[in-house]
Amino acid sequence: MKTHNFRVRARLLEQVGEQLIKSESIALMELIKNSYDADASNCKIEMGNIDIPNENYIIITDDGEGMDYDIITNVWLEIGTSNKSDKKTSDDNKYTPKFHRMPIGEKGIGRFGVHRLGSEIEIITRMKNKKEYRIYIDWDKIREVEYLDDFPVLIEEGSFKIFTGNKTGTKITIRRLKNEWDKATVRECARAITSLNSPFDGEDTFRTDFIVHNNDLLKGLIRFKDIKNYKIFSFEAKIENDIISGFRYKFIPYQNMKKIEARSKGLLELKKELGNQLKNTKEDKVIDLSEVKIGTVIFKGIIFALDPQLLDMAVLDDRKGLKEYLQANGGVRVFRNKIRIWDYGEPEDDWLEMETSRINQPGFKISRNLLLGAVYLNSEQSQDLIEKANREGFMNNHAYQLLKGACRCVLEKVEIFRKEDKEKLRLIYSPGVKKVPVLTPIEDAKNIINKKISDKKVADEITNCLFRIQDDYEEMTSRLLKTAGAGLNLIVVIHQMQKMLKNITAGINKGSDLKNLKKMVFDLSNLVEGYSFLIKKSNIKIRNLKGVLEKALFNVDFRIRMHNIELESFFREQSDSFDGLCSEVYVINSIMNLIDNSIWWMNNFDVKNKSIYIGFSSECKGYSTIVVADTGPGISLDRKLLGQPFMTKKPDGMGIGLHITTLFMEAMKGKILYPDFGDFKLPYKYRKGAIVALAFKKKEG
Repeated sequence: MKTHNFRVRARLLEQVGEQLIKSESIALMELIKNSYDADASNCKIEMGNIDIPNENYIIITDDGEGMDYDIITNVWLEIGTSNKSDKKTSDDNKYTPKFHRMPIGEKGIGRFGVHRLGSEIEIITRMKNKKEYRIYIDWDKIREVEYLDDFPVLIEEGSFKIFTGNKTGTKITIRRLKNEWDKATVRECARAITSLNSPFDGEDTFRTDFIVHNNDLLKGLIRFKDIKNYKIFSFEAKIENDIISGFRYKFIPYQNMKKIEARSKGLLELKKELGNQLKNTKEDKVIDLSEVKIGTVIFKGIIFALDPQLLDMAVLDDRKGLKEYLQANGGVRVFRNKIRIWDYGEPEDDWLEMETSRINQPGFKISRNLLLGAVYLNSEQSQDLIEKANREGFMNNHAYQLLKGACRCVLEKVEIFRKEDKEKLRLIYSPGVKKVPVLTPIEDAKNIINKKISDKKVADEITNCLFRIQDDYEEMTSRLLKTAGAGLNLIVVIHQMQKMLKNITAGINKGSDLKNLKKMVFDLSNLVEGYSFLIKKSNIKIRNLKGVLEKALFNVDFRIRMHNIELESFFREQSDSFDGLCSEVYVINSIMNLIDNSIWWMNNFDVKNKSIYIGFSSECKGYSTIVVADTGPGISLDRKLLGQPFMTKKPDGMGIGLHITTLFMEAMKGKILYPDFGDFKLPYKYRKGAIVALAFKKKEG
């Protein structure tokens, strides 16, 4: 039996280069990565004669450690060499000698970048205390040979006067560029190359520069330094294991925004108001990076506001330039050892699914083109984040999903703080006139009729028609409002029904005690019966509030017991004389919304002794007041913003429940209050929790 070896066709080198390196930008990035691994502090990319075929060129020069004859022949010319990956596993050569970097290249394919870009390659390189070497390759001649072993590569030793004295480094000149370089391609490469520099680290040990000679292709190209001062929000977070261990959020109004103050939130405020646990809010599951090798993650970002009214106050000359820059550069980039991982943060990339999350909450969630963000990783610690062979990001493994979930969690908390400040800006600088849909135009029409139509009979006929429209609208609004409240609570009810049915099924399968099964079925029946009441018609009139409260608590009894919450129903010990102008359905929906909020916040902050207080008060003159309090973290949202639509500090919340409760109270001519501890008589244990009061008029009119 004879053995045979594989033989490599020469043209395979070109084919592999074309497939592994998909664009000019990535080709240049691979060469820049080689400079980084060579311990360079600077890598300069120059282009010239771009519009002259056969005379155009690209020069990449670095001040790294360079190469000697042994490295050229046994490493650079050896395709797929394991030299860098071997160094990563070697304790002696793990880090580069000057800047103590861990090499980021490991697959031996970075040099394909030169093959991708041009036909003629010249490399001049020098190591410390060694002579200069010149490597010359003419790729057009590869078609003249059949096998790769027969393809000639010229290597010369000499003094080429590029790296003189004590200088070391590598200079790569690529001539006869393969593809046409138009203005769009050049500017795209300029953007890509400068994006390799982290925007948040001024004192970096590695920088890239991009220069185009004898051409104005880069004229007017806006850089990060030109727009960074127009940010209005910023944040920085440190992620370790299953928590956010460091945090800073800043709201920075423009200098001429005199009516609003800057503010910041640190780690202590984060812990108190939102919690610093990393969680997948959709699955209510803790995210723990210690399950894999990811290490410490730093997430930084600056956020802009493109509202016309706010840009007016920014004193910005080039609005179009700002918007175009953010459109091209917006998003979250990923850096490992301060070298960018492609292609996170590119215009077509949305790895944190920012745009998807905006579909249901466009005013709350941050869009990709408003954020310039960066995630920083350490290559030694993040070994489970594995780059794809084609350099298009990480493999979609468990480690990547954990990283993505942790960064999403940070972003959700930033969005909550930003929403509060954004709403303040809107109220102060874009307040407008609050108009009630349909009703305001009807009133305007009535006034115009009275002024413009002299024929009283015609005016009365039109006015009567408008009154009918107004009555129909108010009836329709009332029904929709009731349905909206019921719909929100239906989500909670369905969730609880699913749990109960699952428990009943499991109990039957395990042969549980019939008494327990009967109790679970009874609870489910009560839950369905209680909810059905919410969609029944209920007029607004003077009612006994105690009886209404009992019906509301009947609907939430199961949830309170399931979450091991103590219910202090102090109202049951109080007098029956607490009457108020109300609708049963509105009150029950409102109480259920408030209790749902209390349950969520106490669970989210892992409160040990969870308790809810419900009692009556007569301290508001002319009103009977229901006071609801809990032992949770309290209300941190600005009181002026409470009840506004879509205002919430729940990462997955819609900000609708409290808004609908506010509308319910307005419809009943009552009011919703957010008192401080001491405004009403409450047990001391509720001093730090949320307190909400629903005040109902004692008399009609």
